[in-house]
Amino acid sequence: MSRQPSVSTPPPETERISLLRLLAAFFKIGSIGFGGGMAVVALMEREFVRKRKLLTGEEFLHGVGLGQILGSFAVNGAFFIGYRLFGLAGGILSASAFLMPSLALVTALSHFYFRYHSMPALQGAVGGLGPVVIALILDAAWSLGSRVLRSPAAVCIAAGALAAGALKANAVWVILVAGTFGLLLPNVPRRARPGANAGPSTPPLAVVAIPAAIGPLSLLGSITVTFLKMGLVFFGGGFVLIPVLHHRLVTQLGWLNPREFLDGVAISTLTPGPIAVLATFAGYHVAGVAGALAATAALLAPSMGLMWLMSGQYERYRGDPRVQRFLAGMNPAVTGLILSAAALLAVSAIGSWRGWLLCGVSLLLLRKLGWHPAIVLAIGSVAGYAGVLP
Repeated sequence: MSRQPSVSTPPPETERISLLRLLAAFFKIGSIGFGGGMAVVALMEREFVRKRKLLTGEEFLHGVGLGQILGSFAVNGAFFIGYRLFGLAGGILSASAFLMPSLALVTALSHFYFRYHSMPALQGAVGGLGPVVIALILDAAWSLGSRVLRSPAAVCIAAGALAAGALKANAVWVILVAGTFGLLLPNVPRRARPGANAGPSTPPLAVVAIPAAIGPLSLLGSITVTFLKMGLVFFGGGFVLIPVLHHRLVTQLGWLNPREFLDGVAISTLTPGPIAVLATFAGYHVAGVAGALAATAALLAPSMGLMWLMSGQYERYRGDPRVQRFLAGMNPAVTGLILSAAALLAVSAIGSWRGWLLCGVSLLLLRKLGWHPAIVLAIGSVAGYAGVLP
């Protein structure tokens, strides 16, 4: 008779934060998460690893690595953290709280855009955020790298991932290759940590039931099925989604014309949160607020279901020596990918010596003086609005 796995008790760290405070923290991150996925990852690492110590740096890297497989890894990271602390409800609510500011802002901007057919005048203020975002990403890479880059093998894996990321290789393949190299490393015993909520290990019925229920409503059903299909091939991060959406929404369906699509990309990048909210923009144009919500939920449903599967099995298998070696190879690779994201984004985000100066000062304020990211982002926004950064 096989031994049934027991549901482990929540770790002691969860006593330090209530679910309401956790959701408030994710709402705050979603409100200031300018710069896309890696910038948001940097904010999450600072908030939940360094400040609140709710996860270890190693666990956080595992969540970021798993979140790279399908969908928006920023949303997946929020789900992973919420699930680790409060189970399935915590995962869903954390991802929702993180997305809420972006959804609200993109919906409002979409309303004004399609009514007046002009771009909101946000470029000036947002232009100064680029150097600060790069500083945030470098700060997170420094913090995580100091924990995992403790052997020549780990440094080599991180360097390889940095080079692969700079060449725009698919992050999923980089992580899989690094994990395979990790299997060749000697097993390093790790201190056991009390388990988190294990939760169910099968995808929620709602992931299947909701699209089926909406299906008969022709327009919303069409939106849901369209974005659900795109969510199933949402590999490689947010910007990989752009050509997929363009082909489907502009070329095939004609829901957006080329000009509207480009403006939708601009609105998505000018607002906090993941670029996946481009689906919100398109859904709003087709069917208003209901279409915006349906498009966003359908696009993210496949990745959320996969994250549920992986998060549910994470605690069960993380103690296996082979899994430990795989994760030991994955951790430095994620650090290298974070650094490569900073390098790639810096090309377009920092266009002058003043931008580099702002980036350096921001990194100093974050790392040495411990300033809150929101304050540093506000400084960058003011600098951009004032025209300090040409």
